[in-house]
Amino acid sequence: MFIKENLHKIKNNIPANVELIAVSKTKPVSDILEAYKAGQRAFGENKIQEMAKKYEELPKDIQWHMIGHLQRNKVKYMAHFVHLIHGVDSFKTLKEINKQALKHNRIINCLLQLKIAKEDTKFGLSIADVNDIITSEEFTSLKNINIKGLMGMASFTEDKSIIRAEFNMLNSIFFELKKYIFFNFNPSILSMGMSGDYKIAIEAGSNMIRVGSLIFGKRNYT
Repeated sequence: MFIKENLHKIKNNIPANVELIAVSKTKPVSDILEAYKAGQRAFGENKIQEMAKKYEELPKDIQWHMIGHLQRNKVKYMAHFVHLIHGVDSFKTLKEINKQALKHNRIINCLLQLKIAKEDTKFGLSIADVNDIITSEEFTSLKNINIKGLMGMASFTEDKSIIRAEFNMLNSIFFELKKYIFFNFNPSILSMGMSGDYKIAIEAGSNMIRVGSLIFGKRNYT
């Protein structure tokens, strides 16, 4: 029952405008079902094939969020059901998502991942990259994707001032990009904040947080 209690504790302490994505990667179907029975419908996974397997086994009103680094050759395995792709970090990936969405007669919602952390291990676009993408003529030809906003991950550090500065920077970029509105670019989601830093992220303007261990407990990667 601790999953239900953890979910309710988080939901009762975040603003109503902030959507909670329960990060269920590596967790069994039984844990996801417990969260589902407690009212949670949005779940995040970082491996496409694991997410596809869970999609087949679980209720179809679940909204599946792909939150991990995206390999283009695996987009086809989730194109028929994914609700939101958080980590789009290249134009080539965006074009592949559009191609696979077209095959299923869908429009797939995406977030552009910006690199706001200092460490080299984080993926993401620069603000110049984003501007180049959304103002390009080729971008307007992508009819089967819809960019709903931005995603970013802060540095892995205990220094809250660094985390806060990085989130604030992404929020500023988010508001700057809101001046661009196209049929396939409608920025309304700012996805930032995980179990260790979601409170700082919300203070900095996040309206979508990705929380795993605080809901399901520590992960077993073996």
